[in-house]
Amino acid sequence: MVEFRLGTRGSPLALTQARMVRAALCTAHGWAEDAVELVVIRTTGDRVQDRALAEIGGKALWTKELDRALLAGEIDAAVHSMKDVETVRPTAIRIAAMLPRADVRDRLIGAESLDDLTPGAVVGTSSPRRRAQLLAVRPDLRIVLLRGNVETRLAKLAAGEVDATLLAAAGLDRLGRGEVGHALATDAMLPAPAQGAVGIEVRADDDAAHARVGAIDDAATHACVAAERALLAALKADCHSPVAALAALAGETLVLRGELLAEDGSARIEGFVEGVATDDLGAALAADLLARAPEAVRRLFAA
Repeated sequence: MVEFRLGTRGSPLALTQARMVRAALCTAHGWAEDAVELVVIRTTGDRVQDRALAEIGGKALWTKELDRALLAGEIDAAVHSMKDVETVRPTAIRIAAMLPRADVRDRLIGAESLDDLTPGAVVGTSSPRRRAQLLAVRPDLRIVLLRGNVETRLAKLAAGEVDATLLAAAGLDRLGRGEVGHALATDAMLPAPAQGAVGIEVRADDDAAHARVGAIDDAATHACVAAERALLAALKADCHSPVAALAALAGETLVLRGELLAEDGSARIEGFVEGVATDDLGAALAADLLARAPEAVRRLFAA
């Protein structure tokens, strides 16, 4: 008997993450596996692969079809990679839980380090953050658009379309591809806000679903991701804005690091704040970073 319906995208990684959520729910509630139905919903972001998301609607292309299904009552909850969820969400939807965060780092595939890339190497990515970070340390690189799921990108690399690419370590690990690539330290390449986190959303008025999903919430992950998303909100960042962030919780103290970049990597501003998780650390860090940023960076943010 189906107790709960989870909406998910249909990519191999999305399905793996949905199965992780299903397993956690079944453990928490003593359900059999078939009590949680996975409902696959194809998104615009999955269908359109030849253009950058920022050009065709941004992160909403990963969420709007799942939002529609959730609000229509076709599913009870939706599973998302939190780095793909736009900062401002519909008021009728709320984030009910997050799974424990995985490895937050990027992995470089095609070379052992950024220094090992040959002069003028072609690196494929669709991320403005990765593009700017790469050019900040290697302005000689040629950055080209590379989209698609993990296997598609790896196949394009193997075919010689690019010399190297970057992928999230968390996604590779979840797909059983932990041997692929070389992890870059966060001091060298700060990750995207919410990278490595899987979130579950429910309807804001569905208290039963919220209670069921809330039972699997990892409080530390939730607090850190909330702080990173608060930074995005304070910056009014969009898909064109090269921004990186990472929060860490030690006891009651949360440390939030952030980085803003010019699109071509010619300017890079870093900073951090610390306090308790309930403080508005995102707004404080946004104000500090923007105050020190040159116009080439400030103009990329609407704050």
